[in-house]
Amino acid sequence: MSSYSYNELKVGDRAEVSKTISETDIYLFAGITGDMNPAHVNEEYAKGTAFGKRIAHGMLVCGLISNVLGNYLPGHGTIYMRQSVTFLAPVYMGDTITARVEVIEKRDEKKRVLLKTSCMNQKGEVVIDGEALVSPPRKQD
Repeated sequence: MSSYSYNELKVGDRAEVSKTISETDIYLFAGITGDMNPAHVNEEYAKGTAFGKRIAHGMLVCGLISNVLGNYLPGHGTIYMRQSVTFLAPVYMGDTITARVEVIEKRDEKKRVLLKTSCMNQKGEVVIDGEALVSPPRKQD
């Protein structure tokens, strides 16, 4: 794990993490948030949906982006200010998701950083696409 101040970051810097989404992850997220949508927690119900089986909560998967931002790039002390997200494909139990962030712009006036954010499954399919605005950790610059 690392931490990069505003002046240490460069356009093109990137980092990623991967995680296999489990049934336990889905139930824990449902319990924490109260989102008991049967598309996530009821197999019989989910069989009748367009997906044919249970899917992970989209925001559970987005949480992997937060992992990258807070632990790797920019890292510890980063303040997450804004996130845009487009959900492109479902994530199923057993899918291995890779969350990736890439610095695409530095905003000198307030020392903010704009990052491209994405999540891909083990087949290389982009399941989430978006952008994040962060305030990187403060260091002696």
